[in-house]
Amino acid sequence: MGGPARRIVAAKDADELVRAVRDAGDPVLVLAGGSNVVIGDAGFPGTVVLVRSRGLRVVAEDTETVTVRVEAGEPWDDLVAATVANGWAGLECLSGIPGATGATPIQNVGAYGQEVAETITGVEVYDRAEGTRQMIPAGECGFAYRGSIFKYQDRWIVLSVDFRLTRSPLSGPVRYAELARALGVEVGDQVPLVDARAAVLRLRAGKGMVLDAADPDTRSVGSFFTNPVLDRATYELLRERATDLGEPPAWPGRDDTVKVSAAWLIDKAGFEKGHPGPGGVAISGKHTLALTNRSGTASTSDLLTLAGTIRDAVHARFGVTLHPEPVLINCAF
Repeated sequence: MGGPARRIVAAKDADELVRAVRDAGDPVLVLAGGSNVVIGDAGFPGTVVLVRSRGLRVVAEDTETVTVRVEAGEPWDDLVAATVANGWAGLECLSGIPGATGATPIQNVGAYGQEVAETITGVEVYDRAEGTRQMIPAGECGFAYRGSIFKYQDRWIVLSVDFRLTRSPLSGPVRYAELARALGVEVGDQVPLVDARAAVLRLRAGKGMVLDAADPDTRSVGSFFTNPVLDRATYELLRERATDLGEPPAWPGRDDTVKVSAAWLIDKAGFEKGHPGPGGVAISGKHTLALTNRSGTASTSDLLTLAGTIRDAVHARFGVTLHPEPVLINCAF
């Protein structure tokens, strides 16, 4: 989906990436895998810098941990597969996520009970405002639910990411109930890394969340909406509006907030799996949160029309506003 860029430059390493961004002028869009990005039908009226750097190396280690520095363009699932093969725990539940490593701190990518914020120790960036390269410690990255200081800004360009992982043949404690059921264990148990990775890949594939050219349900940017995080008063109002539907699935958050299931809200607002939209877009037949270009020929406008219809219906029914998870470039709804 989306229109053309005015100009495209590919950067094969961090030095090329810095030069390309520095010389591009404005506007500039740094793009790696593009798996969490929606481009408007008019395209991008500037330079798109494609991140094509590759590689990882150990930069620190001791008897219990290993720290690896990973180039921004390294395909994410290739990294996860390498950590599992090496017996390094910490990323195994993030298997199967498309895209590149440099995007993970921007989004604070998470799935099945793990977030990259738990293992990232630092993010190397090019600071466009200062014209310098620096390593930003994890504590200064502003990690939050699906967010960080790097999201929705163009000052810092991610060049590489450092992850501190645990030397262990076993996963971290399984936190996600669905994953625990798939593994046949209790929440809190540990399992072999290879088993955790295999189970996550099976679960994701069952939801159309592992890329498959033969499956139109995988033509998406993953979950289109984030799970709303509500203050206590708003959550109680939601419960009142949903008394005829049962208790909304929810999890306690920070500072007395409550995170609720966007998928549940969408379904109960009348949008089932497979619900069609204009131009051949549709809600995935496997996963209520994914909006798909099922026809392969739909426009971004078609996609955002469906997204807006869902958002408005959920708000009208429950008083909760859904927000998009992907980054919207030169488009809005």
